[in-house]
Amino acid sequence: MGIRDSSQQRPHERLEVWRDAMDLVEAIYRISAGFPDSERFTLTSQLRRAAISIPSNIAEGAARRSTPEYLRFLSMARGSLSELDTQLQIAERLVYVSSTQDVTELINRVFAKLNALIRSIQAKRGD
Repeated sequence: MGIRDSSQQRPHERLEVWRDAMDLVEAIYRISAGFPDSERFTLTSQLRRAAISIPSNIAEGAARRSTPEYLRFLSMARGSLSELDTQLQIAERLVYVSSTQDVTELINRVFAKLNALIRSIQAKRGD
């Protein structure tokens, strides 16, 4: 399913960080599909949950009417991103993946955009 045209987009769909986070979910699902069956209910599940949580929290925050709530959900997205980064490093150490460079670059991009969005919202608030 593609992104709606801009006149029909929901607030979160206009956010570049949300779109990048959605790309990250796809990448994590592709990578984790090759994990051993013994990891299906552990690391595979944890990676996927953390990945899904990132765009979900961005979307939920964007739908909130109060700035403090928006910032709280963006902070939760950032926490899930850190969790995902750690779990990906674990998968690499266990040699479940050979290289995580592309996904790590995507994680770094989402981190940067998420931090920029948080700073921007805080600056508008005068934090």
